[in-house]
Amino acid sequence: MYEHSSTHPAGTTALAHRAAPTRQKNSPFRRSVLRTFLPAVAAAGLGVAGFAGPAHGSEAGSAVAAGGHSATATKLSRDSSATGSARTARTGSVKQAAAADFPTWGTRWTVHATADANSPAVGMINKTAPGQDRITADYQVDTGHKVCEGSTCSTFMAHLTGPVSGFLSVVAVDIPQDRLPGVPVQGGGGQPQPGGSRQEMLHRAATWLTANNGAQVPYSQAKVWKDGYRQDCSGYASMALGLPTPGTNTVGLATNRHLTRPLSLGELKPGDLLIDAAGDNNTRHVVIFEKWDNDAHSSYTAYEQRGDHGTDHRTLTYGLPGGDAEFKPYRPVKFGD
Repeated sequence: MYEHSSTHPAGTTALAHRAAPTRQKNSPFRRSVLRTFLPAVAAAGLGVAGFAGPAHGSEAGSAVAAGGHSATATKLSRDSSATGSARTARTGSVKQAAAADFPTWGTRWTVHATADANSPAVGMINKTAPGQDRITADYQVDTGHKVCEGSTCSTFMAHLTGPVSGFLSVVAVDIPQDRLPGVPVQGGGGQPQPGGSRQEMLHRAATWLTANNGAQVPYSQAKVWKDGYRQDCSGYASMALGLPTPGTNTVGLATNRHLTRPLSLGELKPGDLLIDAAGDNNTRHVVIFEKWDNDAHSSYTAYEQRGDHGTDHRTLTYGLPGGDAEFKPYRPVKFGD
């Protein structure tokens, strides 16, 4: 099967559905004149859905149980020649030495998986005491979405290298500025960076390649991974997009205009989707486009959650002339273009 078609088991999304902790009053740490000690609720971590499912093509029920796909599917979805060096390039970009160290204030600030206040929580700072933790950060992202605490607001999310790895609103940092001084802004210019959002999506997609103790996340329509997302193709895509857990299905990804819009093959950019929404969960599938393999656009590299393999990063021809014509290109509306 390609995608989940029923409700996930109860109790499997506890991580992503935790209630956002409330920040406490009366912090003993003083903030600068531009900051105030007003109670607020830290941004809630919402589930993210990702693409999950076997390689496109029909398959027997027994193969589904094993996470497999049919032999007919392999001619349309060749194994990728992607190497570990590509993965190293991705992960290396977020493992730089910390550029700066800053104090924090208040309590129970949520650290998020991506530079999106709606992405899942990956940790918390100042869990029990105001200003208990200091953070180190190597870059920051202007998300274009304002987060406020009292009269102080910021659109910036800092990428933390400690004490928790993830993204934190700059409002949680005890500084007078609305961004971290001396810390580079990803993409530059201090403006919203749609490209950065695409990069974060692809980075999240890549995390499932090694999330299973160094191996790929296995495929399943019934199970959810540790982050709360269903382990099929649409669950995987939802995870990469930062949608609520356990993830929408393939039909929803193709038809919900709050999530995606159709586009032409020639418009494909990193982070766009190719979706086959026809048929049932034995035939539907979705993959995440990364890049064209050549100037002729005869194949592309994509992230995929497929049946007998799990998470993959490989060359595909779905939706291209000579490939599976049922696949159509779509653009996540969150990218704003």
